[in-house]
Amino acid sequence: MLQPGDVFHKSTFDKISPEKREKILKVAVHEFATCGFENANINTIAKKAGVSVGSLYKYFDTKSDLFLTSIKYGIETLKVLLGEVVGSDADVLLKLEHILRAAIDFSRRYGEMIMLYNEFTTESNAELGIQLVEKMEALTAQAYKAAIIQGQVDGEIRADIDPGMAAFLVDNLLMNVQFSYSCTYYKERFRYYAGDDIFEKDAFVIENILRFVKAALKPQKYPERKDLV
Repeated sequence: MLQPGDVFHKSTFDKISPEKREKILKVAVHEFATCGFENANINTIAKKAGVSVGSLYKYFDTKSDLFLTSIKYGIETLKVLLGEVVGSDADVLLKLEHILRAAIDFSRRYGEMIMLYNEFTTESNAELGIQLVEKMEALTAQAYKAAIIQGQVDGEIRADIDPGMAAFLVDNLLMNVQFSYSCTYYKERFRYYAGDDIFEKDAFVIENILRFVKAALKPQKYPERKDLV
């Protein structure tokens, strides 16, 4: 997943086998996701990955660099999964349906990466977050915005909505869906609102989210009442 040009690890990390890199990053993702950045233990990561602590520091200058590389690993994994969907020629609402299905599937298969993303976005890690926010949002922000603009041109999306704000709100909705299928607090919150069996009702979840988004984005059939705005 990682390329030689990544800036958060040393060149020595690129020289070990792909299998060894993958194992180190999977262990690191698990440790950071379950323990948080502050409580994650480098010794534990080294032991579970089958390498010495000294070797880890040959690959990463700091714990922060290992954390950021783990985040980037998660981003690249998500890009592979969503890349084709986001870049397709489908209209924005059909594209959203495909993304929803992919997001739920990704959250189930790679729940710890979503947990890590949740940890990464907390205020306590804000300084680290600034370093990666552009890389993290580049995949979706411009693609969603472009799709919404095209939908407005085609008459599928109402023209009175700002594309940037619409893209932001749609992305927040998708992010919350991912958290709700992987992070303990959000999972319990989801159950509280939607019922204990909600995780067995993917089609129901997707149908209702799409109905909600379509109601917000589709052109109105009747003039908007100013007194209700």
